Amino acid sequence: MFALNFNNTAMHIFYGKVALIAYLKTIKTTNSTIGFVPTMGALHQGHLALMQRSLKENDDTVVSIFVNPTQFNNPEDLAKYPRTLEEDVKKMRGLSDKMILYAPSVEDIYEGKTISQDFDFDGLENQMEGKFRPGHFNGVGTIVKRLFEIVTPTNAYFGEKDFQQLQIVKKMVEKNHMPVNVVGCPIFREDNQLAMSSRNERLTAEERKEAAIIYQTLTEAKEIFKTKSPEETLEFVENSFKDNPRFELEYFVIADESTLLPIENKINDKKYRAFIAVFVNSIRLIDTISLN
Repeated sequence: MFALNFNNTAMHIFYGKVALIAYLKTIKTTNSTIGFVPTMGALHQGHLALMQRSLKENDDTVVSIFVNPTQFNNPEDLAKYPRTLEEDVKKMRGLSDKMILYAPSVEDIYEGKTISQDFDFDGLENQMEGKFRPGHFNGVGTIVKRLFEIVTPTNAYFGEKDFQQLQIVKKMVEKNHMPVNVVGCPIFREDNQLAMSSRNERLTAEERKEAAIIYQTLTEAKEIFKTKSPEETLEFVENSFKDNPRFELEYFVIADESTLLPIENKINDKKYRAFIAVFVNSIRLIDTISLN
């Protein structure tokens, strides 16, 4: 354990799981609750909102910062992913010095075997992100399951920007009979409504400003979907990005919210959600919106 000190107040920081597990045993009681916020660092207001909710709803809160190599199918994306631990700690301290930070090494998590476990998520893993990022959700399932085993949280908090990931984590918990309540939290957005993401830090100021087109297109697609078919809605989105050469649309999918399967026709009592992935100068951004 290492206590990093700012303004004479200490936050418990652990770099190894053995020390973290030992410490958690000393603070747990029969009725106490542990909230958990897993992150890959480069913290933004969306992450802090998850932490704030956990602090409000639990006796103790653990935050992990770990850039997980097994969920990156693009080595360049992994290499360029922002790593800002010192700044992240300052942001956490600005919120509360009562949180517990787990910032492990790859060795501490994977113990020399940096490979993913194979999961069956009942097909949830084959759509959208899974289709365009092979092996991604095996990596997600591997790290989240491992972190849940280490932290043994009561409640775990995830943002809805990664809605597919949220559904997959819920499925992983269900199929592995893990006693964790997975809580989905609203998307936090920048002033121009761009979904907050650690990857936004890699955008230039101009790119960040112009990336407002992503959510703008989603909201317009939502209105079109009220009276038009899924196919016509897709055509509108594709044309919107053809007119903006700075942006490359990787996918736009309208899916059933529970199965994540793409839809062909609307059914009145179903919940639908639109998913989008866009490249801006090789930087990949995703977003989502409920269509109901």
